[in-house]
Amino acid sequence: MDLLTGEFNNTLDDKGRVSIPSRLREKLQENVLILTKGIDDYVWLLPPEKWEKVSSTLIKNTSLSLKKASLVQHHFIVPAQETEIDKSGRVAIPQSLREYAGLTKDCVILGSGESLEIWDTRRYQAYQNSSGDTLMDVLEEMGPVDLFL
Repeated sequence: MDLLTGEFNNTLDDKGRVSIPSRLREKLQENVLILTKGIDDYVWLLPPEKWEKVSSTLIKNTSLSLKKASLVQHHFIVPAQETEIDKSGRVAIPQSLREYAGLTKDCVILGSGESLEIWDTRRYQAYQNSSGDTLMDVLEEMGPVDLFL
């Protein structure tokens, strides 16, 4: 699969659907995506093959019998739902995920490598503005990273 990249402004319709930009749809191998909660307040959309890897890793490395590990499964696995991209290029976002991400109308769709993120526009702007770390600080913490190989 080609990398999913780009930042796209969009709107949610009255039925809770949003159009996936054609540039992103063209890179997907099928018309099915798995939707779940993101790490932050966004909806995370993954192709089935990526979801299989993510969910398998989460289940293998967590246990419902351990309180903190259970929290991880309840955050990512439990709310996950499969959806199809319709003929108009839209996906329907379940009400529970719209509420989690604060999606009402204006949103931003991000291609983040092997997955997509859908953010409420205001929350995304606040997220970007709230980080006290600069990109250089983060890169220094990561250690030597040669971006210009």
